[in-house]
Amino acid sequence: MNTAEVRLPKRVFLGKFLLQFFLIIVAFVQVYPLIWLAFFSLKDNSEIFSGDVAGFPKKLLWSNYTKALSDGNVMNYFGNSVLVTAASIILVLILSSMAAYAITRMNWKLSNATMTLILLGMMVPIHAALLPLFMVLKSLHLLNTYWSLIIPYVAFGIPMAVFILGSFFKGVPRELEESAVMDGCGVYRTYFSIILPLIRPAIATVSIFTFLSCWNELMFAVTFINDTHYQTLTVGMMSMVGTYITQWGIIGAGLMITTIPTVIIYLLLNKQVQQSMIAGAVKG
Repeated sequence: MNTAEVRLPKRVFLGKFLLQFFLIIVAFVQVYPLIWLAFFSLKDNSEIFSGDVAGFPKKLLWSNYTKALSDGNVMNYFGNSVLVTAASIILVLILSSMAAYAITRMNWKLSNATMTLILLGMMVPIHAALLPLFMVLKSLHLLNTYWSLIIPYVAFGIPMAVFILGSFFKGVPRELEESAVMDGCGVYRTYFSIILPLIRPAIATVSIFTFLSCWNELMFAVTFINDTHYQTLTVGMMSMVGTYITQWGIIGAGLMITTIPTVIIYLLLNKQVQQSMIAGAVKG
């Protein structure tokens, strides 16, 4: 037997081992900030400032979470963030999917111009729209309401959503729609019963992008809402720094509560997002 044929499997095994070892290190580096935050949220000030910031807590202070939820008003902020984010995701999915379907699957003269006009919204930074939006919302008496956040979030989320969904709609065979029409399906039944189930990976991708942009947004939330009854988690965490300036463990607990939904959403939808990326790569 040739010596090269014997050595080749060993080289392949060594290469795979080194690759796996490198990926484990990268994964640990990526996950460690979340682990550090979990440790940080279970400490008191004396342990945090003693120099052991990154180590395991000597005593698990679960009371930090209790104080963050009760004294820090985190539950109210959390509920507001869930309401605003959920409403924004639903509206973005409904409006963008219908718009993308009409643009890519229906024949009308201004379809390309409409797509271009919608995609131009991706070029508008939120800072440039901050003052005009404030004046418009003030004139409509929508400041210090949930709609003062939902409307801008939906407006800024639609362009990216239309871009993603439109690319998937283009890959759906037209024979499916033709068969549906021959069977007596109308436009809406074809859209909801046949087309939407085929683009679930794209819907999951849009949902995650919209969730992250709404859940972590601060600029609009701190500008358009002053009433604590309507403030979201990002504004609430910022206000806790002043309220609990000497109790960093409570602030860490609040940040951990803010982070957990993002992790859960990703764990639930990561397979759909991976399928979306693979489908996009194959189409490209």
